[in-house]
Amino acid sequence: MALKASVRRWTLARQQPARSHTLTQNRIFILPTRAGSAWLLLLLLMLVMAINYENNLIYALTFLLLGVFLSAMFHTYANLAGIEVRVLPSEPCFAGTQAGFELELQRHASRPFEQLSLRLEHSDQLQVVDLLHERQTVRLYCPAKQRGWLFPGGLKLETHYPLGLFRAWSWLNLEMKNLIYPEPLETPLPGALEDRSGQGHDRMSSRRGDDDFAGLERFQPGMSPRQVDWKSYARGRGLHAKHFAGHQDPDLWLDLDALGGEALERRLSRLTAWVLALSAREMRFGLRLGSFVLTPANGEAQRTRALSALALYGLEERR
Repeated sequence: MALKASVRRWTLARQQPARSHTLTQNRIFILPTRAGSAWLLLLLLMLVMAINYENNLIYALTFLLLGVFLSAMFHTYANLAGIEVRVLPSEPCFAGTQAGFELELQRHASRPFEQLSLRLEHSDQLQVVDLLHERQTVRLYCPAKQRGWLFPGGLKLETHYPLGLFRAWSWLNLEMKNLIYPEPLETPLPGALEDRSGQGHDRMSSRRGDDDFAGLERFQPGMSPRQVDWKSYARGRGLHAKHFAGHQDPDLWLDLDALGGEALERRLSRLTAWVLALSAREMRFGLRLGSFVLTPANGEAQRTRALSALALYGLEERR
């Protein structure tokens, strides 16, 4: 195990992190498996028997099996050589779940690549795929234990194809990371926020698409003729325009400092749950995290900005 770890660290240290890597000769290692070692031992015993008994049939069988052994070595190596691995964008997730990492495998040869095993350095998941087409997308998972950026480490590609006599593998240093949001702590909204969000929701649902009439104002050049109050003009009161006022939903603020003396991670988890709840209701809200202020808005973009700020709060300063 120590030797394998040393080989892994040495291999990854020699590579510059990149969004894609192509498996070439200087990145592929190959060694006999236990079955391959037993095969070699059998060949040695057969060769001794052939020399001892001077039996041409045993000689022929020995060299035939040796040819199979060498052919398997070249086929195992070729089953990795030439594959290009590219990192694709990954979707953020919440702490306590499995973070997914999207990879694209591309072959630059006409032959298929079979029984390819892929594993991330910081994960125990092993996925076996067959690259039968020119491109194939693979999704690997790594435990997301805490918020912030998750780096899954290097990627290991391995194969024992076709006979299992050899094991060829390669470690790739890819630029992979995924943003992990705080784990939501399911707690009801505070009473003040609950009342205001409910009022805002009712107000939004009762809106008919037209603003309410708010009064008259003196007509100014550039105003639309549709705004003119012709009844007032006919009564000799001069030219006035109708003024309308739209509904203004109250802005809701989520403030980290307002949550008291709870542990930081617990407060961030509460805010995460409230961001999700307000976003599900399509409510406008703002976020205060110390000196960071996110102005009130709604929609998917606001949800993403708020969750990203919660995920990275206090971490960027420490890096």
